Amino acid sequence: MSKFLIVGLGNIGDEYAHTRHNIGFQTLDAFAKASGVFFSLERHAHIAQIKFKGRTLILVKPTTFMNLSGKAVNYWMQTEKIPLENVLVITDDIALLFGSLRMKGKGSDGGHNGLKNIFETLNTTEYARLRFGVGNEFAKGKQVDYVLGEWTNEEIKLLAPRIETAVEMIKSFATIGLQRTMSLYNNK
Repeated sequence: MSKFLIVGLGNIGDEYAHTRHNIGFQTLDAFAKASGVFFSLERHAHIAQIKFKGRTLILVKPTTFMNLSGKAVNYWMQTEKIPLENVLVITDDIALLFGSLRMKGKGSDGGHNGLKNIFETLNTTEYARLRFGVGNEFAKGKQVDYVLGEWTNEEIKLLAPRIETAVEMIKSFATIGLQRTMSLYNNK
């Protein structure tokens, strides 16, 4: 049985729960709820397991805060003996329009502190990531306030179907692989 590590980036705590920066957590919460599984607090993360088409997907929401996400990723990769090619990181991305979803097999951190720490910890950028566009409707110098800000009422109305698509992309990654998932979803 193949194992996959699906990491949603975010920050723990109620004050961050509904922020743009926590879309990774929100996506995994939706996946777990739809699958009837619950997260439990483990070392460095909240963890849930989903069995899907002969695969085990280990959902990881790091408790290390965004800037130390690599610690949780590395720990769970080692603990569960999951190879890098079976790791998928879900992250917010201000370079993409709100609701845009892009899967990539590698890339820079794009100034994202969570991705930067994963690179520093794993010493590679050769892992899959699902970039969830949060837009960039902020004034110069206000990026932190924007990503740590809560979704607008308009965004909330549109968020659920985009999260559903992100969950479908996670399932696709685990079953048909990175390249075919990119072909199916990236330009929609």
